[in-house]
Amino acid sequence: METIKGFKDKLGKEAEKAAFIREVAKQTFERYNFQEAETPIIEDEKFVKGENPNDDVISDIFKLQDKGKRNLALRYEFTFQLKRIAKNQKLPFKRFQIGPVFRDEPVQGNRLRQFTQCDIDTIGANIKDEAEILAATKEILDALKIKSTIYVNNRKLLNEILDEQRIKNKVEVIREIDKLDKLPILEVKENLKKLNAEKILSVLKKPKEFFKKYKAFSEIEELAKYCRYYGFDIVFSPFLARGLSYYAGSVFEIKSDIKETICGGGTYKVGNAIATGISFSIERLMLVTKILIDIDKILIVSLNQDKKAIALAKKLRKSGKNVSVYFGKPSKALEYANSYGIKKVILVGAKEVKVKRFKIKDMKTGKENPLD
Repeated sequence: METIKGFKDKLGKEAEKAAFIREVAKQTFERYNFQEAETPIIEDEKFVKGENPNDDVISDIFKLQDKGKRNLALRYEFTFQLKRIAKNQKLPFKRFQIGPVFRDEPVQGNRLRQFTQCDIDTIGANIKDEAEILAATKEILDALKIKSTIYVNNRKLLNEILDEQRIKNKVEVIREIDKLDKLPILEVKENLKKLNAEKILSVLKKPKEFFKKYKAFSEIEELAKYCRYYGFDIVFSPFLARGLSYYAGSVFEIKSDIKETICGGGTYKVGNAIATGISFSIERLMLVTKILIDIDKILIVSLNQDKKAIALAKKLRKSGKNVSVYFGKPSKALEYANSYGIKKVILVGAKEVKVKRFKIKDMKTGKENPLD
């Protein structure tokens, strides 16, 4: 049976690649002293919708009912759950989370309806914390050999500009601006026209120097300064908005070699505390990473020497090797090794056991060398 559209299985090399990316992210977050969290996949529907029920993503949540007829939903992200787990934590509270999230949305391009999201957030944050989060993310992308550009903007700046232009319905206007990299510009312009806000596009096209007159631009300059302390640059993008209405300060997006954004986030509020964070999906990074996962695997072939073969496998596993034992004909064993990309084979027969010497065969070159 085929998987449901927007969902997929991961096997073999693909699963190994996903696991490797997850481990790189986890170890990097831990090096920055972020603590890991786990939260339920299913929550009360009202809690999932939160305080921003008009956000586009809220219309894409998967809804369900339990036997008690309670209205529930699958989590579409991790941020809304921070309201609960951050309660009574000493600030700054630094946490990361990696796990599946779900979106009941149209499947197109590189979008899936279930994906493994990685989040890193600081509750009780300032601009220095924003730079730290971007630094940790950049470290992950560099480790995965992903070419990336970090774009930033600030919701305070956008609001300043909208106020100056006397544009009302700011939340709706920002939501339309966010669609510029998803819809044709003429369509966005027409939507803005309905909100009497089409003039905002000409303002946002101004050069960088133009925006220095706004108070909030100083936050972008400060963020750029701290990012340079970490050894990387950011790019100011006045059109960057991010669609979620809860953002209240800096917003970030990271682009690579595909059309879609590979990482996104920004600054928002959790209760009375300022928080900042960024998220990315493992599946999206799998599309752009240049890393080739080549796990060194060994197949031990038992030629009626099962006890010795198992003992050798145990010894090699203790030394950190990935080993399995094949009980059967050598010809079938070599075919099996090739089918699963196992590049090294050890034959364990009466002769090898007698002399207590084993040879390891390289399946690619055919060469045999003594096992150390």
